[in-house]
Amino acid sequence: MDERVLRSLIKWPNLPDCFGWLALDRRGQWRMRDAFAQQNKLPGQVITHIALNEFISRNYVCDHLGRYFFQNGPQRVFITLDATPWIVRITPSTDGLQLITQCDSSIKPSGALSDESGNIYIVGKVNQLIYKNENQFFKEDCQTLALLHDHDLDHFSQLAQLREEACSFGGSWTWQGKQLPLDPIHSGEIAPRFRFIATPSDQLLS
Repeated sequence: MDERVLRSLIKWPNLPDCFGWLALDRRGQWRMRDAFAQQNKLPGQVITHIALNEFISRNYVCDHLGRYFFQNGPQRVFITLDATPWIVRITPSTDGLQLITQCDSSIKPSGALSDESGNIYIVGKVNQLIYKNENQFFKEDCQTLALLHDHDLDHFSQLAQLREEACSFGGSWTWQGKQLPLDPIHSGEIAPRFRFIATPSDQLLS
């Protein structure tokens, strides 16, 4: 987390939280959702400013309820998740392929899931910021779930050995020389199973 963010928390510790104004879409883009977008259930405007995107990514945090937020100086801006807290791409590197999140961090996979719409989700660990309490933050390797970017579905299929299940696909896939499981899941099971809240609300605290 940025040092100036931590300093601002000390100076202004009790700013009201913000809900609904920032979203993470299915392609790993941060979107600004003004009042009109929220009222009309529109996706909002993609944030294209490079420095702002990087600032959000560096200060992307999860609290104990499974709500994700951007610590914008002294204020927590809770994020609406279109899919999952993380979106990953299959990215070439000097050591072979990597799975890189929208925050430019890596995920260490232990498996994958496929839902009824053909989406692929990577199960694994990400080193992420955790909000404890009283403005205390720490980094931890957390088991989580990341939606695979739709541009990488064909690449993933080349790594996988598939079998048809009742409503989806199962099987296995090969990653860095290891064979990992690919299991079916219904999309409605995803958030409860991986303990995140896609649409945060202050009503959760009441």
